[in-house]
Amino acid sequence: MALQSDMDETFMLSALEQAERSAAMGEVPVGAVIVKDGRIIAVGCNMKETTNDPTAHAEIQAIRAAAKALQSWRLLDTTMYVTLEPCVMCCGALVHARVRRLVYGAPDPKSGAVDSLFNIVTDERLNHRLEVRGGVLAQRCGDLLREFFRNKR
Repeated sequence: MALQSDMDETFMLSALEQAERSAAMGEVPVGAVIVKDGRIIAVGCNMKETTNDPTAHAEIQAIRAAAKALQSWRLLDTTMYVTLEPCVMCCGALVHARVRRLVYGAPDPKSGAVDSLFNIVTDERLNHRLEVRGGVLAQRCGDLLREFFRNKR
């Protein structure tokens, strides 16, 4: 388990790099990476403001890039690392894409749909469920968001 924990932190650091990329563009700093067989196959950062697209969340950007890289909408045996607990839309996309595992950083008490408000990705009524690990580098992920919003005010 220690090895998995170390890998989770390493890949979360990559997701944090994507979140910092979002912040540099004036976007809410959320970043995501998708890993298969121990290597990053796709990245995404929040781009809602830049693209004027309400679906341009970091998770959706990464899912689209991973599907393209694998030439399949089924992202079997992949893990998504994301700095903020995913919303309802992103959780639905993770289920539909058949992602195996989700690792997230900071909880989102206002729109988190993994643990905070809903439990979409583990709901037994759905045809697919994900393994979940929350709270990986949560303080660092949360600090990036808090600093961003503090600077916006």
